Amino acid sequence: MDYRKTAQDVLSAIGGKANVRANATCMTRLRVGIIDPAKVDIAAIKKIDGVLGVVESDTIQIVFGPGTVNKVGAAFSQLTGLALGSEEAEESAQNLAQQNKAINKEKHNGPVQQFLKRIANIFIPLLPGIIAAGLINGICNVINVSSGGALSGLWWYECIRTMGWALFLYLPLLVGMNAAKEFKGSPVLGALAGAMSIANTSMPLLTKFHDADVLLPLTGKVFNPGAGGLLAALFAGIFFAYLERWIRKWMPNILDTFFTPLLTVIFGSLIALIVLQPLGALFTSGIYWLLNFFYTSLGVVGGYILSAGFLPLVAVGLHQALTPIHVMLNNPDGPTQGVNYLLPILMMAGGGQVGAGFALFLKTKNKKLKRLTRDSLPVGILGIGEPMMYAVTLPLGKPFVTACLGAGLGGILTSLFHIGTISQGVSGLFGLLIVVPGQQLFYAISMVAAYAGGFLLTYFFGVDENRINEVYGENEK
Repeated sequence: MDYRKTAQDVLSAIGGKANVRANATCMTRLRVGIIDPAKVDIAAIKKIDGVLGVVESDTIQIVFGPGTVNKVGAAFSQLTGLALGSEEAEESAQNLAQQNKAINKEKHNGPVQQFLKRIANIFIPLLPGIIAAGLINGICNVINVSSGGALSGLWWYECIRTMGWALFLYLPLLVGMNAAKEFKGSPVLGALAGAMSIANTSMPLLTKFHDADVLLPLTGKVFNPGAGGLLAALFAGIFFAYLERWIRKWMPNILDTFFTPLLTVIFGSLIALIVLQPLGALFTSGIYWLLNFFYTSLGVVGGYILSAGFLPLVAVGLHQALTPIHVMLNNPDGPTQGVNYLLPILMMAGGGQVGAGFALFLKTKNKKLKRLTRDSLPVGILGIGEPMMYAVTLPLGKPFVTACLGAGLGGILTSLFHIGTISQGVSGLFGLLIVVPGQQLFYAISMVAAYAGGFLLTYFFGVDENRINEVYGENEK
């Protein structure tokens, strides 16, 4: 398709550039604010290549479908000279969500949130590999058990399994590398810091000399690189970055190239071994204890609290602290053998938002809110909750609370069914792709329960028409 020609044909059919006051795109539609509706030729628009339909409202909404609409919209914006999203009478859910998210970020952007964002920046680039490796490990485990190892020894099968094994074995290298890079150090030195957390029997620290183990000072024990896990690699990568920068400040330029990295590695490794590894082990044990307390000791109450309380964490930016925790839980060498029991509970929070969106759409008389919920619901069902949260429930207040409380119902069932995921990176309906094979039906039941909880609480207690009109304008009734 020639997207620019399509955009030009649309512009001609709606009366030219002079008849356009605004343009924006949502997931599937190009929305055009019109000055004189009489100049618009709807029949001509419907005949244009790529147009799937036309909706006549106070704007002309031309349906192109996902993906295509963005390319046509970009070309249309160039022709009109108006920035996409520059609508006057109507805002798309996506644009409004971005505006509200920016405002919310401004309010909740303290030192803690900024630090956690940097931590998230370390792990987010690793997610494609973590998702792929997690799925490989989970699916291969099921194949091995169900087939009695029938594929074991086949070169192509073991090749695929190697990818799942390698990612998690060497993940500390990548974490240390990204940590050093994020905190303005040399990535390769960060990778060396992360190497301290790789359990390899060839490591000199684990080698026996004259039939005697290498014992660490203070503890008198053999080094256990896996005890500190990814957190030790994270701490070490950050420390190496600060140490390198500090050494470089006083190192003469003529010696910097050689001695700055050398001293960073020597002194950094000693401190990482004696201080940061035990610190990582302490934090890792504490995190697993806390999660076990919520999941095992509190049971369904814990499931409810976690799912109902997740979106408030998102709203203030504290959810980013969970990124490394999810990675640890999906590590096949961890206490849960790579099954993440936390993530499915938290994914129920999005289900509560979807239920609240349906309730608002059905009950409100405000046309603008109906449009926003209509645009937000499809992507919300697929697991992209930001448009619904930032454009609809959070600005209104009550629906955000009822959505969170309703989501807890899904969290209860998720706990009861002991649902786990073998990877991460998706949510909502796409969560079916990453739950432990055989648990898809239970996951679907839990998500429907979250929908129902969010819907019922919002429908009966969360719809305040006066507040809606105050936020979105009474002229939209």
